[in-house]
Amino acid sequence: MIMKIHQFIFFAIIALISLGCDKDENNPEDLLEESFLFEDGFETQNDLLDELFPSNGSRWSTIQQTDPTNATNEISISNTEFNEGQNSLRVLAYQSDSDLSKVDIEKNGLNIGSGDMVTIKADFFIVGTEPIENLLLLDLECCSCWDPTVGDNYGSENQCPGVRLMMSGGNDYLSIERGKISGTTMQQTDFAFPRNQWVTVQWEMTMSDNENGLNRLIINGNEVINETGMNMPNAQVFTDVFLNQGIDFTLQEPTFYERVQIGSTANPTAGNIELFVDDFSIKVE
Repeated sequence: MIMKIHQFIFFAIIALISLGCDKDENNPEDLLEESFLFEDGFETQNDLLDELFPSNGSRWSTIQQTDPTNATNEISISNTEFNEGQNSLRVLAYQSDSDLSKVDIEKNGLNIGSGDMVTIKADFFIVGTEPIENLLLLDLECCSCWDPTVGDNYGSENQCPGVRLMMSGGNDYLSIERGKISGTTMQQTDFAFPRNQWVTVQWEMTMSDNENGLNRLIINGNEVINETGMNMPNAQVFTDVFLNQGIDFTLQEPTFYERVQIGSTANPTAGNIELFVDDFSIKVE
C-alpha cells in the first residue's frame, strides 16, 4: 500500500511538471517578452539634456551633431514649447555648407530584422514658413551590415544604410526616403506638413528586404502613404549597385536595424531649421 502511494505521488509530480512546462511554452507573457517598446517624452527634473542619458542606458544613447563651417548647431531641453508634460526636445540646425549639417538624438541597441512589425510615433513642431524640402527628420539605420572591407570608398555619409522620413515633393510633403538602400522615395503630395503647430507622425512598417515589405505613413490621423516595397538592405541589390562602380561589396549578415535617430538628421535645405520633438515611441513586434 505504501509503495502504491509513493508511486501515485511520483506520477502526480511528473504530471504537474509537464503541465508547468506546457503552460510556460504557451504563456502569452513569454511571447510579449519578444516585443520591444521604447518611449520618451523628454521630461526632465532640471531641464538638462544630460538627464536623457542615464548611466543605466534606459533612455537615449548619444547625440549626432555635424556643424557647418561657421555655425554651431544646438540641441537642448525646452520648457516653453511642448505637446505633453513640461518638456520637449529643441533642435536648431543651421544650413549646410561643405559639411552636411545635422543634429539629432539617437537610440542604439535595437535589433529590428526582416518580418518585424515596427511602429514609430513622434510629435513635431517645425518653426517658420521657409521651404524645408529635403529636411530629414527620422532615420532607422543598419551600421553593422556595412562591408568593412569597403571602408570610405563609398563615402562616410552612406555607411549606415536605412530608411528615413524626408520632406519632399517640392517643399513640405513628408515622404519615405529609401535612397540609402538603393530604393526610390515613396512620395506623397496630398498632405502638406503643418507648420508652427504640433503634428503627430506615425510610421508603420513590416520589415523586408524585398518588395513585400509594408510601408505606411500617417500624419495627424491622415494616411498619406500605404505602399509595398523593400525597407531593409538587400544583399543582391547592394552587390549589383557596387559592382557597377567596380567595388566588391558583401552585405554583412544577419542584417538588422540597430539604431533610430530623430531631430534634424540632415539639413540640406537653404535655411536654418528650428524644430521641437515630443512624445517619441518605437514599438517592435
